[in-house]
Amino acid sequence: MILAIEQKFPGIYIAGGKIATRSMAPGTRVYGERIVRDSTGEYRIWDLYRSKLAGAIKKGLAGLEIVPGAKVLYLGAATGTTASHVADVVGENGELYCVEFAQRSMRDLIAVCEKRPNMMPIHADANNPSEYADAGEVDVVYQDVSQPNQSEILIKNCDMFLKKGGIAYMCVKSQSIDVTLPPRKVFEMVKKQLEGHFEIEQEIELAPYDLDHLFLALRKK
Repeated sequence: MILAIEQKFPGIYIAGGKIATRSMAPGTRVYGERIVRDSTGEYRIWDLYRSKLAGAIKKGLAGLEIVPGAKVLYLGAATGTTASHVADVVGENGELYCVEFAQRSMRDLIAVCEKRPNMMPIHADANNPSEYADAGEVDVVYQDVSQPNQSEILIKNCDMFLKKGGIAYMCVKSQSIDVTLPPRKVFEMVKKQLEGHFEIEQEIELAPYDLDHLFLALRKK
């Protein structure tokens, strides 16, 4: 299908009212996403219910520092749904280091990375950043992990990899942290844990796309 394409952020577009990225692997789908085309190439519609980053953009994320040419560390890449769109955005001059611990997810992630030369799959535990120290300094850290110590994981990884003044995006999963507390109580607890390490630039509750989730844009102090 051919639609008019316009840019929203660098590397991110609006196609027929939908968020999209220009595919680095034309002719292939990662998760059954819809494909549209214009004279500049092939674009993948970004499913708001399958990606917290897409949901945050839809709900008013003011800006995005995942841009063409950026170097990004992605913690909790799973099977590569969101990571594949991030790879589209950073493009052939960018680098995306995808950390995933689950072996089953890793098999699918590797298949996605094989079609995108800027994606590097790393089978490791994000609790132990020394396991992938070779990634080096990055412009952006993106975290989407289902662990009760999400804050600790982010802080350790940003201390080791994120450049001073760099930005981290964190998907706070209240039910993974403490199922006995109301989500907003968990959100406040997490923000308190991050004080001293980051300035909170923006916070977005992700409902209806992801319930009981908060998306944080954080600037490293």
